[in-house]
Amino acid sequence: MSEPGTSPKLLSIRNLDAFYGDFQAICGIDLEIAAGEVIAVIGANGAGKSTLLKSIAGLIGARRGVIEFAGDSIASLAPHMIVALGIALVPEGRRLFPSLTVEENLLIGGQLGRSGPWSLDSVFRLFPDLKARREFKSTALSGGQQQMVAIGRALMSNPRLLLCDEISLGLAPIVVREIYARLPEIVSEGLALVIVEQDIQQALRAASRAYCLQEGCVALTGKAADLTREAVSAAYFGIDAR
Repeated sequence: MSEPGTSPKLLSIRNLDAFYGDFQAICGIDLEIAAGEVIAVIGANGAGKSTLLKSIAGLIGARRGVIEFAGDSIASLAPHMIVALGIALVPEGRRLFPSLTVEENLLIGGQLGRSGPWSLDSVFRLFPDLKARREFKSTALSGGQQQMVAIGRALMSNPRLLLCDEISLGLAPIVVREIYARLPEIVSEGLALVIVEQDIQQALRAASRAYCLQEGCVALTGKAADLTREAVSAAYFGIDAR
């Protein structure tokens, strides 16, 4: 995994504010990620984690601040334009098309025709369970299999940056471990990965760096391996650790 300073910045966010109507969900966030790097964004419910990903993906307009991808501003671009540039979102709750088969859901992700290592065959190699169920409707799958389809659909767009929102939500621990075990293969081609999680330990084990959000602001950041349990708990809950 790369770290800032060893690879060019792929994504750079500076002083980002985002709102739902009059409610400010994130405030003054600074974040960066290099090609091939994995970062974790952790925090309690309502901390602004999903809002951050939606702002990067263009689903929520930034009220103030800078979002640059590969050196170009993307803050005012529509979501389909951001996908075309190489950013893909795995949304919270999977959001699969229930009337379509596994294979059809995956093919939708590849409609832009971006070149890269990901295809139906490579997704099926990554998640063998899906190949045997390629003709199943997504509603016939387990929660873990649905999450695999959601990740595979995003990979089919051959992104340079993959945003994963709550991978472990509603899944059994054994399934979560299975999905996380695939992450090194996903990033092996230089893809950068942002993991939003409430499962703190799982996220920190997978990432090189972490950002902890508290009430829409960055309360703590640093190398994942260097963050103590006490510091993370204090930032997570907004407790003065002194």
